[in-house]
Amino acid sequence: MKTFLVSVLALLAFFRAPAQVSVELVLDQDQFLPSESVPVAVKITNRSGERVHFGADPNWLTFSVESVDGFVIVKNAEVPVAGEFDLESSQMGTKYVDLQPYFAMSRSGRYRVTATLRLRDWTALVTSPAKEFDVINGARLWEQEFGVPTGANGAPEMRKYALEEANYLRSQLRLYARVSDAAESRVIKVSAIGPMVSFSQPEAQVDRTSYLHVLYQSGAQMFTYARIAPDGEVVQRETYDYFTARPRLVVNDNGEVTVVGGVRRMKPGDLPVAPLPNKTPAPAKP
Repeated sequence: MKTFLVSVLALLAFFRAPAQVSVELVLDQDQFLPSESVPVAVKITNRSGERVHFGADPNWLTFSVESVDGFVIVKNAEVPVAGEFDLESSQMGTKYVDLQPYFAMSRSGRYRVTATLRLRDWTALVTSPAKEFDVINGARLWEQEFGVPTGANGAPEMRKYALEEANYLRSQLRLYARVSDAAESRVIKVSAIGPMVSFSQPEAQVDRTSYLHVLYQSGAQMFTYARIAPDGEVVQRETYDYFTARPRLVVNDNGEVTVVGGVRRMKPGDLPVAPLPNKTPAPAKP
């Protein structure tokens, strides 16, 4: 009788959990290039009427990715979700993860991701609604090999920069920077630089420190400049307007690359983030 009562209580907890704790997956975009980061926001809402503790177990939140087209997805490792927190009733918390390093999604096609939340205190599982996204191929515009010093007077590691464009949502072209080894057997990182116009022909220059500089037209009279590190990270982004002279890249005798021409315009999307011209500076503390 006691065993039966425990089983009934566990079953009731299992069925009440999905109604009182919910999980939702949110993606900022639904199309990605192969090997591009796939950031996912996991929104957890507590409506149980009591405080709920999350993150005590290493597998309190797990993910499953499958191909809608039918091919097998290799899982490289569990997505790291370390960090404990509490949610009071009627509160919502968000956990951010990147799926790309942990699932082999290099083939173009449609994918479906779900998240499973384990509530240890209730002995229950909560599964999110499935979220679908596409992996699409980009068109190669430019490529160049470059070396990265390895130290100890050894031979440099050879890598390759590539610029690719992809028709995001079939209505907007986006420019991407791709860094791989020289043979392109290992992709180090794929980063989105920004939207571009269809008739733009990007300028690209690699400086003496192996950083990639890119300048391309992103609007009727607007150009975007970006600087990409050898690990594929976009470390600088600026906007230039075409008034009396068209912006262009210039390499000096020291191998340094600068933008000449055009007028710099501050934008919120600049990297590093630049303060807006009319923003009042914070008062200095004594």
